Amino acid sequence: MRIGVALPTDHTSLSGEANSVDALIDQVKELAAAGLASAWFTQRFDHDAITVAALAAREVPGIDVGTAVVPIYPRHPIALSMQAQTAQAAGHGRFALGVGLSIKSFVEQTYGIAPHPRIRHLREYLAALRELLESGSVDLSGETLVARTTLPASVPGARPRVPVLVAAAGDLTLRAAAELADGALPILSGPRTLAEYTVPTLRRYAEAAGRPEPRIAVIVSGVVTSDVAGARARAEQNMAYYGTVPSYRAALDREGIDNPADLVAIGDEESIAKQAAEYFEAGATELIYTQTAIGSAADERRTWKLLGELVANHAPS
Repeated sequence: MRIGVALPTDHTSLSGEANSVDALIDQVKELAAAGLASAWFTQRFDHDAITVAALAAREVPGIDVGTAVVPIYPRHPIALSMQAQTAQAAGHGRFALGVGLSIKSFVEQTYGIAPHPRIRHLREYLAALRELLESGSVDLSGETLVARTTLPASVPGARPRVPVLVAAAGDLTLRAAAELADGALPILSGPRTLAEYTVPTLRRYAEAAGRPEPRIAVIVSGVVTSDVAGARARAEQNMAYYGTVPSYRAALDREGIDNPADLVAIGDEESIAKQAAEYFEAGATELIYTQTAIGSAADERRTWKLLGELVANHAPS
């Protein structure tokens, strides 16, 4: 039972820190001490997620690190490969790269980029990235992307090859994850959706492409707290936007829920443990917990402690 936590755990948790990178590394140390298997970093507008992951892997032994997720816009795959391989070498093989398309309107408004045909670009991007990570070179001229290396692009020590996971919810992104990456980071996929749609879809495409069994690192939300009403209100505020995004709305509809916050487990230790068990039974290979800060600071540490205990209780003997 592999369980990790995505950092930062809310949008304001680092605002009062004198040094946000130090604060994130300290949180990774706490996760490792609690027995969590991994720490994942979300790309925002402040710190760089891959850089912090590399630092965390270097400073905190015994815990895997990754990004969940880094948008592929506006980074070119050659630049992303450089960063990912550097992080892998820094962590001696404990880094995983989670990438995603991001929302079309967000890319346009933020970077002034009119995205290419999205799935075509994602597939060409993943093809280039995979070649770079496997061979240290690339020569691709596609419909949406040109990527050519004129010098060696491999980083000594970046082994094993950096695994790439794709944030995915619908058929086309799941297919790209299965055929061109190492697996998926399902978003807003409840246990029923995971068992009936996400996992079978990934496995079908991977098998047809002759690819290995995909990693399925599901992004879930939960907190151990006695303030159920307060945590629920904060979860609804944090997640309201996702119900308006078509791809996420479709995922919620598959699960048969209207409010995205209904996917968040809020309550005692038993409720969070039950949620984790349901996701693993549905086919998840690992879980990445978000929104562990929607309760109090004590609630967050209580949540991390429980998740670490779940990892320890299911560790191979």
